Amino acid sequence: MTVLDETESLAGEPADARGRVAELQAIRAEALRGPSDKATAAQHAKGKLTSRERIELLLDEGSFNEVEQLRRHRATGFGLEAKKPYTDGVITGWGTVEGRTVFVYAHDFRIFGGALGEAHATKIHKIMDMAIAAGAPLVSLNDGAGARIQEGVSALAGYGGIFQRNTRASGVIPQISVMLGPCAGGAAYSPALTDFVFMVRETSQMFITGPDVVKAVTGEEITQNGLGGADVHAETSGVAHFAYDDEETCIAEVRYLLSMLPQNNRENPPATESEDPADRRSDVLLDLVPADGSRPYDMTKVIEELVDDGDYLEIHERWARNIICALARLDGQVVGIVANQPQALAGVLDIEASEKAARFVQMCDAFNIPIVTLLDVPGFLPGVDQEHGGIIRHGAKLLYAYCNATVPRISLILRKAYGGAYIVMDSQSIGADLTYAWPTNEIAVMGAEGAANVIFRRQIAEAEDPEAMRVRMVKEYKAELMHPYYAAERGLVDDVIDPVETREILIRSLAMLRNKHADLPSRKHGNPPQ
Repeated sequence: MTVLDETESLAGEPADARGRVAELQAIRAEALRGPSDKATAAQHAKGKLTSRERIELLLDEGSFNEVEQLRRHRATGFGLEAKKPYTDGVITGWGTVEGRTVFVYAHDFRIFGGALGEAHATKIHKIMDMAIAAGAPLVSLNDGAGARIQEGVSALAGYGGIFQRNTRASGVIPQISVMLGPCAGGAAYSPALTDFVFMVRETSQMFITGPDVVKAVTGEEITQNGLGGADVHAETSGVAHFAYDDEETCIAEVRYLLSMLPQNNRENPPATESEDPADRRSDVLLDLVPADGSRPYDMTKVIEELVDDGDYLEIHERWARNIICALARLDGQVVGIVANQPQALAGVLDIEASEKAARFVQMCDAFNIPIVTLLDVPGFLPGVDQEHGGIIRHGAKLLYAYCNATVPRISLILRKAYGGAYIVMDSQSIGADLTYAWPTNEIAVMGAEGAANVIFRRQIAEAEDPEAMRVRMVKEYKAELMHPYYAAERGLVDDVIDPVETREILIRSLAMLRNKHADLPSRKHGNPPQ
């Protein structure tokens, strides 16, 4: 009969606390290491970081607290019972970004290809519930192959639980999806339900049906990146708000975005001390915007002149370029900026621009971010494609978003503001708190040339010199109804201001509106245009 070591039980297991701790440390080391060095090398060979490396980049150093690290699946069949790795292919927990709490989950592609099974989904559900309860942002680092086929419908039900929580958290906490690998099928709907989607070129893709299915059904041949790569979604579909060349830059920009957002819908965005003087004059604006309404210019240059240190983060920069949506600071306070871009389609509103701006306005309103709207809009884009594509209902989305917003709203008319587009772009008549205009403003039902052709059609047709008569009538219409002070005289513009003083006036106005309170009628929810 042998004498057992005092640290071992009859079953060969550690018998005291030190032995148990050593056992725990060995298990934790296994979970932290991942499935194998070979799997890690394969991940790096694809130009991708591991899930833990990504979390280290996202969160402040040493701040990550992992939840359910030792979770393993309980599924059997198809060889699953022989492979039960710790974490079950998803890392969940919380940490801080610039000292503020952020919750995160990250798919581990090295384990089951990051595929979602029952235990995997339950971990995600838990961290999402924790984020909602704690009132802190949720960041998902997505790199998974979809549902775990071996677990059947249990995996699909797991996605349903994620979608339900995405929806419950919408407008309550910021939700950011970072696409760092493949995302196919129903899995793509979770990012679509979140506030912001980041993608990395070449390594991340999103699509409902992959290239093989597309070829089988339609005969079209296309690559994964051609079908659902970062550039496709950033420029064509509008699914991705941001696209970057590498994971490090992408995750750094996620941190920057988080610094502009509040923790939840009950808080204001974080303010900073600004070294850019609030009363700084911008004389360059006098030459930056041509008085001639037909001449284009770059609206981003105007934004750079107005905001603190010329620094802003443009949302959906490469999609619907005829409108700009950006987050910036004025005197250290976060603001959302919506602006027409005369360099693209003359700054008209079309289907995509309306959708882009409407979603941005809704996001700002949900998270207590004041909205500054810069107008230089000749109207809605005419055309059969636009009308058949539903420009009426899509344009109404932007109208609905502005009318429904209760945050401070200031509009500034730089130059043109014609027709229905003037009304939709946060005019005073739909609830803008303050409306300013530069002396170069032209507010009218339509441009003077078009208006004169309609109103004075008969006089022009009957004149001995129709062209001379048309020029005369255009000048008459402009002098009567389109002079810079016409709207101000009728109380539709609060003031006509010197462009060089715009920054100071906006800052003073936003300070006055900081404690604005507006109640909407009691209702379950509205029924916005679709």
